[in-house]
Amino acid sequence: MKYLGIEFEMKNKPVLDPEFIPFGPWMNAYLEGAERPIRIAVEREQGKISVFEGKLRGEEFREANLRFLDRYVKFLLWGVGGFKVTICGCDEEVKHLQEAYVENGERGFDVGFMQDVYERPFEIVTCGEEDFPEANESAVSVGGHMEGCRIGFDAGGSDRKVSAVIDGVSVYSEEIVWHPKLSEDIQYQFDGIVESFKTAASKMPRVDGIGVSSAGVFIGNAPMVSSLFVKIPRKDRDLVKTVYDRAALEIGDVPIVVANDGDVTALAGSMSMGVAPVMGIAMGTSEAGGYVNADRNVLGWFNELAFAPVDLNEKAMADPWSGDTGVGATYFSQDSVIKLAPRAGIELDESLTPAEKLSYVQKLMEEGNKGAEEIFTSIGTYLAHTLVLYSNFYDLKYVLILGRVASGTGGEKLIEECNRVLKDEYPAFAEQITVMLPDEKMRRVGQSVAAASLPASK
Repeated sequence: MKYLGIEFEMKNKPVLDPEFIPFGPWMNAYLEGAERPIRIAVEREQGKISVFEGKLRGEEFREANLRFLDRYVKFLLWGVGGFKVTICGCDEEVKHLQEAYVENGERGFDVGFMQDVYERPFEIVTCGEEDFPEANESAVSVGGHMEGCRIGFDAGGSDRKVSAVIDGVSVYSEEIVWHPKLSEDIQYQFDGIVESFKTAASKMPRVDGIGVSSAGVFIGNAPMVSSLFVKIPRKDRDLVKTVYDRAALEIGDVPIVVANDGDVTALAGSMSMGVAPVMGIAMGTSEAGGYVNADRNVLGWFNELAFAPVDLNEKAMADPWSGDTGVGATYFSQDSVIKLAPRAGIELDESLTPAEKLSYVQKLMEEGNKGAEEIFTSIGTYLAHTLVLYSNFYDLKYVLILGRVASGTGGEKLIEECNRVLKDEYPAFAEQITVMLPDEKMRRVGQSVAAASLPASK
């Protein structure tokens, strides 16, 4: 296969999306012929800085150089997170990034998002080698506290789940449908959170801590940006940032810790299997990513892989929120199933919600529909090639796939195809990585128990 003058091998294409151009394998082939070294530093809160080394090709590959740099920096922003990107070694190419990464530019969504999270102006700058910043990473230990009476809360876009957990065992769980993405009044989300907290609290003699797994990007317990609060006016931003802390006060003076749902997924996998490192990928309303390293610590990175690029095809589906094409949300979520359905000859009733459309396709899968099977095998092929990309940024050993998209026989077919493609196309990598669905033990520990383990007791 050839893209922008770079040839790379790709034996396995998604059966319903043969135009897919996987960023990871292409990038690896691009870097094999690159000779001009570059360095990129991404700065986030509290002076934390992540540094990455790369290379560019010669001037005859100008278009490929610009494409690589654009997608690489984009991945770093959504993988690591940050308000300042410093690049050394390619001043001329960086000008194109600086033109794109302004509030009204091509990457205006990314700029606005980062500024909302860090409450700092976003910038991309160049520097000489002597002024390049030093790395300042700091992984954080989270979770694993099982003692006492705890509330575990999982805030999703379509439902909220809560568990009462005593000494690591869930004694009560409930799941309630809600619609936080549609509410313009933060009181709706607050009331729902408090109701779930109080229900769980009523099942235990006391509450020693509250752990929350939530969609969004957090600094401390504050959701700086989250799809759960997308309709809330900016004037109520402070109410959003304090929503979980305020809800906990309704229970009493108990410790609360809020974490990104992807990180909690990875934590749950590590706790249940007793292994590390673990990457968790939840395929639901969107794609949620999380990671715990070999020491079972979180990196303090964004891991917002829903907006990280995976496909270089410029004609790929655009993500409705960010407006960018080829990002993870349209490949590893219910949107991917909906996108692929017409190509599989499956007509979806437009009056159905996205979740209902997914359920319909899953029902067809259970009935042995060939088109439905092709949808899940295509997503499995996407995943295999994308894990090659993720391995450039994360040390991958165990990858846990969760979420509604991965449930039932469709999820089993997805994993089966992913592992088949890995063994066929990347045999050395396949020997180093285990990609799986949660087993029965993982289901028993689950997201809510892992979330409940987040805070240390008083």
